[in-house]
Amino acid sequence: MKRTIFDAEHEMFRESFRQFLDKEVVPYHLQWERDGIVPRELFYAAGKLGFLGMDVPTQYGGGGEPDFRYNYVIHEEVQAAGVNASGLGMSLHNDTGIAYLLHCANEEQRERWLPGVVTGDLITAIAMTEPGTGSDLGAVRATAIRDGEHYVLNGSKTFITNGINADIVIVVAKTDPSKRTGGLSLIVVERSQVGFTRGRRLEKIGMHAQDTAELFFENARVPAANLLGEEGAGFHYLTQNLPQERLAIATISVAAARAALELTLEYTKERTAFGQKVGSFQNSRFSLAEMHSEILIATTFVDKCVLAHNAGELSAEEAAVAKWWCSDLQNRVVDRCLQLHGGYGYMSEYPIARAFVDARVQRIYGGTNEIMKEIIGRSLGV
Repeated sequence: MKRTIFDAEHEMFRESFRQFLDKEVVPYHLQWERDGIVPRELFYAAGKLGFLGMDVPTQYGGGGEPDFRYNYVIHEEVQAAGVNASGLGMSLHNDTGIAYLLHCANEEQRERWLPGVVTGDLITAIAMTEPGTGSDLGAVRATAIRDGEHYVLNGSKTFITNGINADIVIVVAKTDPSKRTGGLSLIVVERSQVGFTRGRRLEKIGMHAQDTAELFFENARVPAANLLGEEGAGFHYLTQNLPQERLAIATISVAAARAALELTLEYTKERTAFGQKVGSFQNSRFSLAEMHSEILIATTFVDKCVLAHNAGELSAEEAAVAKWWCSDLQNRVVDRCLQLHGGYGYMSEYPIARAFVDARVQRIYGGTNEIMKEIIGRSLGV
């Protein structure tokens, strides 16, 4: 079935981005996995070619295209490159960090930060999760107490994508500790901030090239001018922006499942057992047919969600459906694809093995899939 979601401009963008990956990412990614981090120079290169801030207005140097289909193209091409590009932090930067600046920043803040995030001079991160707090944002313990023209920020965050590379970190903290979600605010902390330190780079089972870190704030006197939006409105801003983050995870998940299936189709057409191709056994054919069908159905739904998001019509519930279903699908598909590879699928030198461990986090970040089901269930009135 032919997809109709992309226009000629998107396909030209796709070809350019594919060339960028082939030249700037794929040859070096294995070393970045060993290093546990992507070099900052990659963001500069991406910015120079227009792959950052596509939706940022042209007056700040961006592409001026508020069209999530460009983000979608990037997700598909990164996943098509497979484990040779799995550790990029560009999705977090484009889909999440920039979104908060666009939706919440005042004009002075836009002029100060947006040009840099478009060129790659400023890498973004968002710090929600704490050592004792995951999806329950009301339980955030980090505090930012107003003191004259500053907020005194104290607390710690963990599992922060781009945590080492980030130049500006959007921190979720309580400006009114007496309240739960009503006391949350968003405070931008810049790299040079006194009292802001980065802990260890966390070692994960997958996504090894993507830097994930602990962050610490000890009496960090952050200028009050770094408050994003209104004080106490942080939870509202989070609920506004989380659907885009969850849609991004859904698009990445479907693209990753498709890439895993293509790898496996190629393998099962070449590998023989008992004198015939592995793919020719009925069990293999049925498995491949089922995965192909599920990916096709998921792609159709996600395409529809992307268009709804562009039109400002994607609900939080629909984004939750997309996130949990597609990330579950990715994990099911990759697991079945690994099985079809047999013993070789368990060897880390094979891309399917690394795709298997990379996939697992998709069901956790952006809100666990259990939380997604809770959101959906409440929308049903139960």
